[in-house]
Amino acid sequence: MRRVLSVLVENEPGVLSRVAGLFSGRGFNIESLNVAPTLEDGVSLMTITTSGDEQIIEQIVKQLRKLVTVVKVVDFYGMAYVEREMMVIKVHAEESKRGEVLRIADIFRCKVVDVSLTDLTLEATGDHSKLQAIIQLLQKFGIKELARTGTLAVRRTMQSDDI
Repeated sequence: MRRVLSVLVENEPGVLSRVAGLFSGRGFNIESLNVAPTLEDGVSLMTITTSGDEQIIEQIVKQLRKLVTVVKVVDFYGMAYVEREMMVIKVHAEESKRGEVLRIADIFRCKVVDVSLTDLTLEATGDHSKLQAIIQLLQKFGIKELARTGTLAVRRTMQSDDI
């Protein structure tokens, strides 16, 4: 099962290495990882996407909390949260197929960021499943190149238990 974890860490050398080492040392996989400073000086936010059953995720969270440089860990499972990822995708789009590629781009609110005689480069933003759907639809045209950010996530303001 795919899980998104938010990990608040002290922004100091070696933190990323320790977190990645925790995963690799126990045979867990990081599917995506984003790290950036927060508004608070000396603190960064890691958003980690991983997968595993309940027991594995519980072990990952417990091990993360044991790291000295980790301030807080949140597993978004069971919470309402906003998730976004960005993708830049270069698609083979000759003149005869360009209209169809542009219709797909329009449906998914993609932005055309580069054009050549044979290719279109699109920028797409959305949750994981939206980007997977775009990839699936564009594969028939021939995807030449693909670059993705990892997942970013924040808890929704209005939770069902807040009402």
